[in-house]
Amino acid sequence: MGNHQRLQRAFARNGIALSYRDGIYHVHNEAAQATILLPASLPLEEKAVSQLLAFASVRGPGGEAAVCKACATPDFHPGAIAPVGTVVATSADFVIPSSVGTDINCGMRLLTTGLNLGQLEPHKEALIRRLTRSLLDNGRDVPVATRAFTALFDDGPDAFLDSLDSLGIWAQCDRDRLRAEVKQCVGLASFGGHSRHVPLAYRSDTHAVFRDPSLGTPGAGNHFVELQVVDAVLDRHVAYEAGVKTGDVAVMIHSGSRDLGFYVGQAWMDKARQAWPAGMKHPTSALYGLQGPMAEEYLQAMGAAARYAWANRVVLAELVRKDLEAVAGAGSSRLVVDVPHNVVLRERGLNIHRKGATPAHAGELALIPGSMGDASYLATGLGNADWLWSCSHGAGRSMRRQRMRAMKAMDEQQQAWQCVTLREERRVEEAPHAYKPIGPVIEAQEEAGLIKAAVRLRPWMTFKA
Repeated sequence: MGNHQRLQRAFARNGIALSYRDGIYHVHNEAAQATILLPASLPLEEKAVSQLLAFASVRGPGGEAAVCKACATPDFHPGAIAPVGTVVATSADFVIPSSVGTDINCGMRLLTTGLNLGQLEPHKEALIRRLTRSLLDNGRDVPVATRAFTALFDDGPDAFLDSLDSLGIWAQCDRDRLRAEVKQCVGLASFGGHSRHVPLAYRSDTHAVFRDPSLGTPGAGNHFVELQVVDAVLDRHVAYEAGVKTGDVAVMIHSGSRDLGFYVGQAWMDKARQAWPAGMKHPTSALYGLQGPMAEEYLQAMGAAARYAWANRVVLAELVRKDLEAVAGAGSSRLVVDVPHNVVLRERGLNIHRKGATPAHAGELALIPGSMGDASYLATGLGNADWLWSCSHGAGRSMRRQRMRAMKAMDEQQQAWQCVTLREERRVEEAPHAYKPIGPVIEAQEEAGLIKAAVRLRPWMTFKA
């Protein structure tokens, strides 16, 4: 209790009232209120709370209230503008582009390999060589006709798959399997889109094929492609449906919309700022809302980038499948689930903004990674309305990258984890102790009724760009 009293006094000095009961922080100031699910063992950062309340207090240019509810999951920590691990519901005609930012539809994808660790361990070094080339060293062949990109943005994933030529990576992928896997992607069917919102290179008639330098790349920072081993089955029914059992090797992919998402996200953050009425004081939070037709247009633009993020994760998965089959004959891989955690989705008549948070509707699968040295989880959502049908998207950072670089310290248990990268700074910035322990994050969400953990996976080797 002493620690909570110290927190209360510290927050009060900045106009924030705080209380804590049953594992939940209740915070409010004169403008807004929010709830934060966080175990007492994990730190509550004042910067993140201030960002959350600013997010919760966003209003329209006429001063009208737009946010209906704001909450945060246990991976809660400060972001560039909006805090990570935040879920905010607004009315259906209102969106906040900067809450999503530029990493639109950053998300997770989990695949089985059809092989166990005993079968893959003898091929480890060959796998590392091939995957390093494919994932990190531009060793991929991903030609896409601009008409296929146009089909993706205008008509959706199925049209994209139907428009691909049998060249490069597409010559050896199982197109029927990819079509079936579209149905296992959470939220994908609800994204709109239009090619008018993307850069000209993706829709130009001046070239038939565009070898996009970003497509099939994980991206920097906390993004990764990780081979994992099923460490424990906690719900045998879910594990059976997912096609996994103890000892199996799975592939977890964390990536988003890359340069295209940056283009779309930055353009719409700029538009939202420019649409602010002249002469009216700008919000200090840099969180600008859009209403009516502009809100709808943003959702179309965001949807185009979200569809691209799906395609990016598809290519990453196909690159891994190609190398697994070449090295170890692993040809029976299947998609378990693909989930977004950085988008606006229209649900129950509301726009649900998830910034580093994952949909967790009743019966839906969710993916919650830990770190390169900690477990990840496949979980089932329980559809908790108090937490806006959401759960955390990971463990959450406990140390900023700048501090990790300054420390230049490596985890003492380095031999227990393996990071394959061409950039040494990734090993430092993303070392396991930069993240919260995943155990309390999962336990808090189970106790609060957000999720039920189904499968625990431990890292085998992690690829970071």
